[in-house]
Amino acid sequence: MQTSPTQALESWHEEKRSAWLYRIVSDAESGSTRQVLFLELAQAADTQAALWEAEMTKLGMAKPARFVPDARARLVAWLIPRVGVRPLKGILAAMKVRGMSLYHAAAPHSTPVNLEQMRAERHKNAGSGNLRAAVFGVNDGLISNASLILGVAGAGAGADMILLSGIAGLLAGAFSMAAGEYVSMRSQREFHEYQISLEREELDQYPQEEAAELALIYQAKGIGKEESNRMAQALIADPDRALDTLAREELGLNPDELGSPWGAAISSFFAFAVGAFLPVLPYLLLTGANAFYGVMATTGISLFGVGAALSLFTGRGALAGGMRMLLIGAGAGAATWLIGKGMGVALG
Repeated sequence: MQTSPTQALESWHEEKRSAWLYRIVSDAESGSTRQVLFLELAQAADTQAALWEAEMTKLGMAKPARFVPDARARLVAWLIPRVGVRPLKGILAAMKVRGMSLYHAAAPHSTPVNLEQMRAERHKNAGSGNLRAAVFGVNDGLISNASLILGVAGAGAGADMILLSGIAGLLAGAFSMAAGEYVSMRSQREFHEYQISLEREELDQYPQEEAAELALIYQAKGIGKEESNRMAQALIADPDRALDTLAREELGLNPDELGSPWGAAISSFFAFAVGAFLPVLPYLLLTGANAFYGVMATTGISLFGVGAALSLFTGRGALAGGMRMLLIGAGAGAATWLIGKGMGVALG
């Protein structure tokens, strides 16, 4: 595929910006093993920029006089020594600063030492993210709609108005959650797809330089130099597997788990709706004061259950997790009931 002058210039600028940021990250990691890694990655980026300079010469273009970082790069460079690299890893990855997978939480002893272990590591936590999101969605619907119902009840509204408010809160919240999750997931997926497409282009353009970068990242993870080089060369020989591994090791992405925007939106809608329906249910089955007390009982039991379920992800005891969530929900419900009570008195 013929490289256009615009593409060559943009690619040169990206590599020079990466090299500039690598050196700033290296300074921020002074005294750690990562300092040397990012210095070497800076040199690798300069080498790749030189390849683009050669490409520009072939196209009859004048080489850029010097690299001038743009405002975004300057802002990120200003933030790095002040907030650290880890909080900025997503932004840095978007700006072609590789090696951000080093900042992913992992036990020091769990570094894969060969390709088979790397493949086994990929699916260790598969599925837990979706389950966790579903539990949180139920929790959001439960607390928000129970608080709404208690607030309306506190204002002295009749059962019909409370029921109508609960159903409206369920629908409004579920659609809002679905829309927000769709936009969030869509934006994230587009960002990840763009990053992977850049890796694909670089792999086609200069595979050996990409292999060198990958070997450096393996070395920073504690793998020996010879083994790192062997693994990197073995991967580069298979373009599909190389792209998959580059996305994981350089970008910290899992190409198999980019997520579906529609799937996320639909699951968020139903998770929120399930949680929001629970405090509505007593007003469909009971009347008068019994319905109000039913809301508190149903919500309390459900909150405890959600807190206990979340203990699967936090490592806390189920009893402690359930009680904590129950207290949080009780506080939110009491606050909205008191506010509703005050507004009812003021408007009455």
